[in-house]
Amino acid sequence: MTAEAPRHPLPPFTSETAVEKVRLAEDGWNGRNPAKVALAYTPDSKWRNRAEFPQGRAQIEDFLARKWAKELDYRLIKELWAHDGNRIAVRYAYEYHDDSGNWFRAYGNENWEFDENGYMENRHASINEHPIKETDRKFRWPLGRRPDDHPSLSDLGL
Repeated sequence: MTAEAPRHPLPPFTSETAVEKVRLAEDGWNGRNPAKVALAYTPDSKWRNRAEFPQGRAQIEDFLARKWAKELDYRLIKELWAHDGNRIAVRYAYEYHDDSGNWFRAYGNENWEFDENGYMENRHASINEHPIKETDRKFRWPLGRRPDDHPSLSDLGL
């Protein structure tokens, strides 16, 4: 449990509040501010992200700073897969390019577990990515929050 103010919406999640929580997470990650994003997690949050296992906000912030320093023009879409009580499962895709101009699309699934104040305690991510041509990009909004009228993963056939 965190001693901080509640981070709404709170568990147990309904379909509506789970969708809201997923969109808030997407918006945060699309803002690419490691310090701000890290505040969504408990101070001792545990992650599994590919072969890295950050633990706690400081390590999460460091991880995200490294990630977004190499994954340039990063754009992400998350979509609710399932929810129950204090857990949410999402699927997502993101696009980025490296410093040589090579584009990639990554696909993944995450399992989230929240404390009673709405902070994420556990995040388990499974991710695969592949190179794409710049012309094959599907996420073409201005950097930052995905516009509300932009197609979802399902709408894009992803």
